[in-house]
Formats: sequence, structure tokens, C-alpha cells
Amino acid sequence: MKIEQNRIDDLNLELTLAVTSEDYADSRKKKLNDYRKKAEFKGFRKGMVPMSLVEKMYGQSALVDSVNDVVAEGLNNFIRENNLRVLGEPLPSEDQPETDWTPGNDFTFKFDIAENPEISFELSKDDEIVYYTITVTEAAKKEMKNNLLRQYGSLEEGVAAKEDDFIIVDFEQGETKVEGTYVAIRNVAESVRKSFVGVKAGDVMDVNVNEAFENETDRSSMLKVSKEELATLDPMFKMTVRNVKTFVDAPLTEETFEKVFGVKTEAEFDARIEDKIRAEYSQEADFRFSKDAKNYLLDKASVNIAEKFLKRWVYVVNEGKFTMEDIEKDWDLFIVDYKWQMVRGYLMNKYNVKIEEADLLASAKGFAAYQFAMYGMNNVPEEQLEAFAKNILSQEEQGRRILDQVENEKTYAAVREVVTLKKKKISVEKFRELK
Repeated sequence: MKIEQNRIDDLNLELTLAVTSEDYADSRKKKLNDYRKKAEFKGFRKGMVPMSLVEKMYGQSALVDSVNDVVAEGLNNFIRENNLRVLGEPLPSEDQPETDWTPGNDFTFKFDIAENPEISFELSKDDEIVYYTITVTEAAKKEMKNNLLRQYGSLEEGVAAKEDDFIIVDFEQGETKVEGTYVAIRNVAESVRKSFVGVKAGDVMDVNVNEAFENETDRSSMLKVSKEELATLDPMFKMTVRNVKTFVDAPLTEETFEKVFGVKTEAEFDARIEDKIRAEYSQEADFRFSKDAKNYLLDKASVNIAEKFLKRWVYVVNEGKFTMEDIEKDWDLFIVDYKWQMVRGYLMNKYNVKIEEADLLASAKGFAAYQFAMYGMNNVPEEQLEAFAKNILSQEEQGRRILDQVENEKTYAAVREVVTLKKKKISVEKFRELK
């Protein structure tokens, strides 16, 4: 087999493979013999089918398979011998001539190949990347303190309903009566909410439920009827207020301090609040650094990709899952991520960044703890947390996401040791305005 190379540019080349009948004859003969051994035809013992019949039934398949084997081997050898950094895999050229699959023919195949560029750049203390230090203010500490006290507060009996309160009511219409329904004042439509604010136990008022409760699902739940039945109801109901429930912040007591942070005094409570804010700000600053570092490193690497080929390869390899329009629509995000994976791989190799199983488990446990915390579970037992984390890692998509996250974190950590962090103090308001 003869292979000719046409170098189009630094990243793209076209290969023309000339396959002669001698190149595939032995392979085709072997495949036909294999078919003969396995073929079962009425009137013939297994393995004794005449070759003429085998040729008639399987000759085309044997020809295509044997030629494809020769082509694949030739491509792989050429790529290996020439040390090509192949992007994706070779694609048949768009001007590939039509193939006449006749035994004994010679064949010509043309393939497009794109290479990933070689990445090489150095980092030193001369490279500066901004790292923001977010200032903790008294206002921020006060806001978090108030939020925590509200979070750990409770519903108590109220007198006159305020906008953040609840009322327990009965709805009546003729013989129909729905008792003990909870109504959150903030969920009442704004156009009629003022008439609900200030109501007290024992108050009676006529309410158009369609106007007051615009959400159909909420309305059917409150009136304990199906959505279909709602359409048949007269919307005017008599509403009697049984109770007013107001949300009261948790008191500044040792019990509250213990419940929230496991401390005993308000001074310790305030200190923990400041620590919590600093930790949150630090996470935000680290995330911002990773974004700025990624942009800086991509600019520094100046990666040039054979994008036209890559788009074709993404389209072909996904076998019709996406149209070219779909690919174009998300291309800007995709190509940045593709380049970053190359740059990250280079940096991991350069700075000997290794990912251990313990790193993945620690990251998965952090994610698990965050999920539990969202449901108010802040003291999950270690064994339960670890089991949940292992389950996350066992899921292909989640496991891949955790791996990607850990590779990023360890790469950025390695970069931080090499470059200069240009530290800059900033208010949280200004920080969150950054693009």
C-alpha cells in the first residue's frame, strides 16, 4: 500500500492511500474461509459449503472488511511512525471518490487528519495574576447574624398579620367548607395583598380566590379540589381567620449559640460568624482566581486549534445527535473548554500534578456535605457522608465532574506556587460587579 501526504498547513494534512488487490487478497481469503467454517446452509454439512456459494453470500462483506482492515492498519502505522498528535481521529475527505467494491479492484482513499498543537510555555514570578481579598464589614456580619437568627427562628402566635406572616383560615361557600388552611401572606397576589395584611383571629372577609391566589396548583391545594374542579367553582369564598402565625427570630441565648455553632457565648457566636463570612469570601475569591488564571493561562499558551476539522469530527462522532447548527451555537464555550483541557494537561505534566483516590473522595465528601447542608443537615455522621460520597463517585457523569473539578483545583494550586499573586482588596459589592 502506498501513502502520500499533502501537508495543508501546520495543523492539517491530507493522506491518500492507494490499496492494491495484493494488499488485501490474503485477508479477504482468510475471512471467506472463516465464513465457510461457520456458515450453515440446508443440504450441506457445517464447514462443507461450496466456496462459490460462500463467495456469493459473503464476498462483498469480506472485501469491505479486509480493505478496511488494511486501511486502518496503514493509518495507524503512519500516525505512529510520524509521531502525529492526532485531533480526534482521521476523517474521510469530503472529496473522497466513490468506491467500486469489486473484488480484485485497486482502491484509493483520502483522509483528512488534524493535529493538536504542541504546547510549551514557562511560568515564573514575573507572571502576575490578580487575587482579590474581600473586606469583611460590620454590615455583612450584622446581616449574616440576622439571617442565622431568622433561619433558626420559629412560628409563634401573632396578633395582626404582617407581610412575612402566615394565617390559618377556613374557606366557606354554601355547604362547602375547607378548614385549617395555611396561607402565606407573601404568596397572596400583590393586587390584593394589602387587604390581608393586618387581619386578626376572628376576622371574616369575602375573597375572590382566583384573584388572591393566582397559582392554580396552590389554589387547588388550598381548596382541596382538583385543577379540573377549579374551573367549575364560583371564585367568591367567605374566609374566616382562625390564627395568625408570625415568624420570630431565635433569641440570643446560649441554647441558640449551641444549636447554630456549638458555642456558648455571644462573643464566640460573633467570632464564628466572621469566620464563616471569611470562608465564604475566600471560596468566592478562589473561584474568581481560577477564572482569571484560566484566562491568563489560555492567553499565555496561545493554543491554535484546527477548528474547522474539529467541528466536523464532533458532528461525525456524535452520529446525528447534533446538527451543525447546534454545534455552532455552543462552539465558543466548547472550544474554550477544549483548549483548557490541553493546557491543563500540559501544566499537570509539567508540575507533576497527581490525582489520588483520596483527593476525589475528599472532593465528593465536600459536595455531599454541601447537599446535606441545603436541607438543614449540618452534622451528618462521617460514615454516612463517606458512603454518599462513594456513591457520587460511582456515577459516571458525577464521577467525571468530580475528577474535572479536582484536576482544576490541583492545577491552579500548582500555578499559585509559581506565579505572583497580585493581591487586591475589594468590597464584596464591587467584587460581585466584576465581569
